[in-house]
Amino acid sequence: MRPSPVSRVLPLLLCLSALPVAAQVRHCRTAEGIDVYTDRRCDELGAAPAVAPPAQPAGNTTVRSGCARSLRDLAFAVQSAIDNRDANRLADSYLWAGLSTQAGYAVMDRLSTIAQRPLADIGPIYAGGSESQPDPQDTVRRAPVALRLQQTQRNGATPANTVLPLRRYLGCWWISF
Repeated sequence: MRPSPVSRVLPLLLCLSALPVAAQVRHCRTAEGIDVYTDRRCDELGAAPAVAPPAQPAGNTTVRSGCARSLRDLAFAVQSAIDNRDANRLADSYLWAGLSTQAGYAVMDRLSTIAQRPLADIGPIYAGGSESQPDPQDTVRRAPVALRLQQTQRNGATPANTVLPLRRYLGCWWISF
């Protein structure tokens, strides 16, 4: 007896139904002003969706996805995320490997703070603390070890400097804390 087409397709459908579904991460704010990142609806937590500031046009930039294969790609992704005040896009450039859930929430809070501050300048920091490109005549090539962000607080006058250590992981550049 020959198997029916349904009996051939049914096991395949059962296998596909077992695959994980991508969850949407929602940014919610409680009545006390606490930011919560969750895959549940905000009203289920007694919170409201956090209202993001309007995205600012970022000139002649495009959205790039995937890992940053060069330091220039990483700096572009970080700058673009901050220009758009988008903590989730900034999180795309963060190395999440090995973090616990609790540590992940703390990282998202820090990234959210960084994403909300206007960016004045971004640049690499090289081994030895130098912020300038090594001398081309130098025979020792120094690798960048961090990105330096010069920002201003929300008041637009108080400077805020952040140093984000760099990591290489699976052939990509990532920021970390």
